[in-house]
Amino acid sequence: MIKVFASTNKEFNDKLASCVTNFASHGDVLNDGERNIIKTFDIKGVKVNIKSFKRPNLINRFVYRFFRKSKAQRSFEYAQRLKDLEVGTPQPFAYFEISTPFIFKDSYYISEHLPHDLTFRELTDTLDHPDHENLLRAFTRFSYQLHQKGINFLDHSPGNTLIQKNSGKPKFFLVDLNRMCFESMDFNTRMKNLSKLTIHESVVKTMSNEYAKCSGEDEQRIFETLWKDTQDFQYRFHRKRKLKKKLKFWK
Repeated sequence: MIKVFASTNKEFNDKLASCVTNFASHGDVLNDGERNIIKTFDIKGVKVNIKSFKRPNLINRFVYRFFRKSKAQRSFEYAQRLKDLEVGTPQPFAYFEISTPFIFKDSYYISEHLPHDLTFRELTDTLDHPDHENLLRAFTRFSYQLHQKGINFLDHSPGNTLIQKNSGKPKFFLVDLNRMCFESMDFNTRMKNLSKLTIHESVVKTMSNEYAKCSGEDEQRIFETLWKDTQDFQYRFHRKRKLKKKLKFWK
């Protein structure tokens, strides 16, 4: 087992290791998804999330063992980098990997459990959400700052940004961090990065207006590009879902 900790507090780290060892039988389930399981644990008054990643297929078990960083390691390292860039994300505590000499098996990412009021999903699902436009514009400014800092969050989707309302001065925190690039982003890359967030034209219009204010780019160009990218993404997404249903017709 590989154990990497952010802190030098041995007592705290030993507790984290114990939680991972007893993950199957302890902890409160926060999310039991098709791919990953997240549980919460309390360690001396500190609430932590432990994310257990789904065991990869046989080929990827070999790839992750020798050639590629695990999702847990990437999540941990990207969280540290976001912290260095002063971008909101739950505090990273540790990651664990379990392997045999030849095959990668399991991995866990441990971070702070962060209280929040909503995710971006509520803003795109509920268009009459209280203070909707202020939150949406603030989120757009947050996304623009990510782009300016060269952060291409490849999973920039509705459920992966936590929002604290913070008395009208919202704060944003990225989660699900294992797919991320740090690179200079041109206009088209920036628009594609925002294309997974909503299906609503009105939301895209508001975001385009605010992004234009931040960037100085032409608002109409932003809207036309972002709306096309959004429609293209939705088409690909639904086509992929239909194909999966056909391939798994027996389920």
